[in-house]
Amino acid sequence: MHERRDARDRLEERLLDRTLRALPLRDAPPTLESRVRNALARRAALPWWRRRIALWPAPAQVIFFLACGAAMRLAFLAGHWAATALAALSGAGAPLIARVLGVAASVRAFGELAASIAHSVPPSWLSAALASIAVLYFLIFGLTAVVYRTLYLGSPNQH
Repeated sequence: MHERRDARDRLEERLLDRTLRALPLRDAPPTLESRVRNALARRAALPWWRRRIALWPAPAQVIFFLACGAAMRLAFLAGHWAATALAALSGAGAPLIARVLGVAASVRAFGELAASIAHSVPPSWLSAALASIAVLYFLIFGLTAVVYRTLYLGSPNQH
């Protein structure tokens, strides 16, 4: 069965290839040709640093990759320095850590309150609320699209 399908696909490909090759070649519209030529000229006029890195001169590529390596090294050193500084603060910065722990406890208490409220609400209410929010979201999205189309693109009758 699979072999039949492959043979049929190959036959269709050959038929399509033969049909397309029999068609006469067509020239591109003059406007397209001029736009392509202008785009190629603009691309060729770009300075080397605005082109793809693969097209940069070799010394510039080497300098760029060395700079990237140096930036990565600095990022790792900065992370190590921050971890070391945080470890040093744990002894000297006890009041700061106590404040952070207090804020964390408050956030945890708020989360527990929100969880207890969420568990006391019936699931059907949550479903209805989510459905209402989705309907309102799509309504606002649709209205925004209509207003944009009307104000910026004009009415459909104008085109």
